[in-house]
Amino acid sequence: MIVVEHLAKRFRVPKSKPLSSCKRQDPRLDGHYFYSVRDVSFQTRSGEVLGLLGPNGAGKTTVLRMLSGVLTPDRGRIEIGGQDWQHQPEQMRHQIGFLSASTSLYQRFTVEENLHYFGVLYGLSEAKVAQRISELSEQLELEPFLQRKVGELSLGMNQRASIARAVIHQPDVVILDEPTTGLDIMSAQAVLDFIDSQKTQNRPVIFSTHRLEEVSLLCDRVAIILYGHCVFEGTLEEFAGSRDTEALRMAFVERQKRAQAEVAG
Repeated sequence: MIVVEHLAKRFRVPKSKPLSSCKRQDPRLDGHYFYSVRDVSFQTRSGEVLGLLGPNGAGKTTVLRMLSGVLTPDRGRIEIGGQDWQHQPEQMRHQIGFLSASTSLYQRFTVEENLHYFGVLYGLSEAKVAQRISELSEQLELEPFLQRKVGELSLGMNQRASIARAVIHQPDVVILDEPTTGLDIMSAQAVLDFIDSQKTQNRPVIFSTHRLEEVSLLCDRVAIILYGHCVFEGTLEEFAGSRDTEALRMAFVERQKRAQAEVAG
């Protein structure tokens, strides 16, 4: 189970930036700091998929980077499997599989060489690495591309290989930041099938997306982030009354209009 309570994170704004004009664009700018995340709380149980929703710049990626251990929260608590992340950061990083836009593979290595390298880096035995490469190649339909250099791959195949690299160590939690953005239909479906398969392994998944059809198909719960605040956390039925994509869209639009009115007021 993942428990996130009152996360907050701010970043210092370079003095060269025109603060007055920035402040009109985003109310989270205060003095020389931008408060990317102000107060975010949610929970995800084993075998559940949680969709993290919000417009661009809402703070979703910052939340996911704190969950993965890339960033340290200024305030708040992250608990995974009953353990406090802040007190055991190295151990927790080994329990998390994180894919973001900055997750990279070595372009001159083949897909298999990349997966082998990162598997060994995580401390897996040669036998375990081989087993995991076989499993992930089947799940993500990578077999025909294992001997191809990463620099020769399409965007879709690169993303599948990046997901395999992120979970090669068989983590307890999978965190994906907009994993289907820019992908063709078949590659996106392979990614969605992989997310769905984690349920059968009782592994919680948190992923951000702008595609409400993905939320409708996969998610058990959603957390809505607007202006750095979590304005809703719960089931799809609690959020929109059903899993229907259009109902989700209307509920999301209404939440965002309400948040904008509160900021303007």
